[in-house]
Amino acid sequence: MKFLTSLKQTKLIRPPKDIDPIFERPPNLRYVYSLTAFVSLGGFLFGWNQGVMGMIIADERWISLMSHPDDWTVGFVVSIYNISCAIGAMTIGYIADILGRERSLAFASTLTILGALIQAGSYTVSQMTLGRFVIGLGIGTYAAGVPLYLAEISPPSLRGRIMGIELMILCFAEMVVFFVDLAFFFLPSDDWWRIPLALQVFPAALLAVGCVKSSWVPPSPRWLVAEERYDCALEVLTCLHGSEAAEIEMREIQESVSEEQADENLAEASWADMFRGPMLRVTLLGCGIQFLQQITGTNAIFYYTPQLFKKGGITDPTIANIATSGIGVGLFLSSWIPILYYDRLGRKTWFQVGLVGMFVALLGIATLQRHAESHPGDPKNYAIIAFPFLFFTSFNMSWSSGSWAYAAEIFPNSLRAKGNALCTASLWISNFIVAQVTPPISTAISWGLYLILAAINVLAFFFVRYCLVETRGKTLEEMAHLFGIEEKHPGEDDEVSPERRGLLQSEPADDVAAE
Repeated sequence: MKFLTSLKQTKLIRPPKDIDPIFERPPNLRYVYSLTAFVSLGGFLFGWNQGVMGMIIADERWISLMSHPDDWTVGFVVSIYNISCAIGAMTIGYIADILGRERSLAFASTLTILGALIQAGSYTVSQMTLGRFVIGLGIGTYAAGVPLYLAEISPPSLRGRIMGIELMILCFAEMVVFFVDLAFFFLPSDDWWRIPLALQVFPAALLAVGCVKSSWVPPSPRWLVAEERYDCALEVLTCLHGSEAAEIEMREIQESVSEEQADENLAEASWADMFRGPMLRVTLLGCGIQFLQQITGTNAIFYYTPQLFKKGGITDPTIANIATSGIGVGLFLSSWIPILYYDRLGRKTWFQVGLVGMFVALLGIATLQRHAESHPGDPKNYAIIAFPFLFFTSFNMSWSSGSWAYAAEIFPNSLRAKGNALCTASLWISNFIVAQVTPPISTAISWGLYLILAAINVLAFFFVRYCLVETRGKTLEEMAHLFGIEEKHPGEDDEVSPERRGLLQSEPADDVAAE
């Protein structure tokens, strides 16, 4: 405990030397976006690890080196990563509250570097499994920590877009790693796969150094308030959102923290408080949306795309790998949709639209795999390539960023780190289930797997429509009132007035207003 406390940021945060503190400062959205892009290196590493194993586990050279593991063993090598990601995500609720949001990302980078090196040096399934487990601890911490940090530094009206930027960078990594895998796949070496696994050491090291050594990556203002470092919190808010909005936000954060400290249930917030009173509903919604994000089928397709194409009648591994790389391009291009449009519609609308497209894509995959069984060699089998594109376009514009934004924003300040950690852990648990059972179920019932996933999408649609609470445009401090977690004082308005909200929000059209 003392060791962790000694690692947190304790330096005084002052205005830049060329800035006179008495002058009003405008919002600095360029800084917000730049900071988002840098911290999203954690998302880049998340995306890299989502895509790096797909071609590796399908390559006969790797399979031979690993002594021809069966479907369950391959599934375990892939899925053990998800279990350790869940463990890593749970640690963020503790580490982020002690070290601060940005220092927890440096901690994650250390684990990521270690895990990458173990994998790159592996010669047995056991060694590869150990490396996957260690790197999963780091990626799980990123997965919960990056959205938590971004939610706490972003203006309310741009929170969906900020999360969309992380998604875009994540998808960019997925696209790049597909082509990196493909490039090294053609090397006349049985060890080609070690290079893509080792390359992730460099962005992890850059993120670690930036979060620890650079004052350009500030602590979260809400964490600073919880630490009673009010002047530092105000300076960070001013640098990000401008003087006027900073003063209003500072008052709201302090009021929210004061209310939580006055509430015996929230003052000493514990994990058990996640399941008491109105918090139980918030926890179930956050965990439910993250669990469904995976169980609806994204990684059943993503992890095993080359095998999906093979069962769909594309027997040439080179064509299957090129098509898989093309999906990476589709992922990257579709990730721009939420950046441009996500905050213009409600969270629930996007979730439902995405589920419709995902449902159609899953039916298409099942239909064409069934067709390929009875018509091998039919040129029509190549049509199956279109349906993973449809699935991931629908998924990216809705669930991929939406579930992370929703889980990061709905909890009160005192429970946000723990709540986001628990929600992220639920995602990784469902991810483990999908990664572990997909190979044997696909072997057993072939295209029937995708009919099961389509049925799950229907259930998810009804969950979103009838259970979810809309959060678009709400400040983080309004979330507690929205879910009935705390009583309002007499005469307190239900919402921030339009005049006050105008100071807290910036229209999406004014992206880079001032610096």
